[in-house]
Amino acid sequence: MNLPAARAVKHLHHPDTRVVLTYDERFLRRRVLTTETGERFLVDLAQTTSVGVHDAFVLEDGRSVGVVPAEEDLYEVTGDDMVRLAWHIGNRHTPAQLASAAIFIQRDHVMRDMLTRLGASVREVVAPFTPEGGAYGHGRTHGHDHSHTHGPEGHDHDHGDHGHAH
Repeated sequence: MNLPAARAVKHLHHPDTRVVLTYDERFLRRRVLTTETGERFLVDLAQTTSVGVHDAFVLEDGRSVGVVPAEEDLYEVTGDDMVRLAWHIGNRHTPAQLASAAIFIQRDHVMRDMLTRLGASVREVVAPFTPEGGAYGHGRTHGHDHSHTHGPEGHDHDHGDHGHAH
């Protein structure tokens, strides 16, 4: 019998506690987080990581802290030509959560205006945001670069510091 190289000894189906994080907060390397029960702990990872919705942090004492997506201010995008709308959203490197009849994106007035001009219906919703990962399995796409223009008119604006590198 050919045995595998590693064996699973624990399944984290129910973590000991949970931490609720937005999409942006789930991209981290070193940060103090607070669980739903009020316990603070330090995340100190070797490199910046996009933490998935079903991931868990394992504390030094062996307890686990599950990751739960926070509810966020989103747009629900629908329309007659969803393929075209999806292309325009993707062309702007905007993280997007795909559903059978809608695309969900973080609220951004520039994206709303562009999508409306393209014939989309854009509705404000509040829901957990779990967008698709990167095209090559890296888990995270970048929402925008700071030197671009939006739409045919274009405009200059400051996105502020989001805590991410380019």
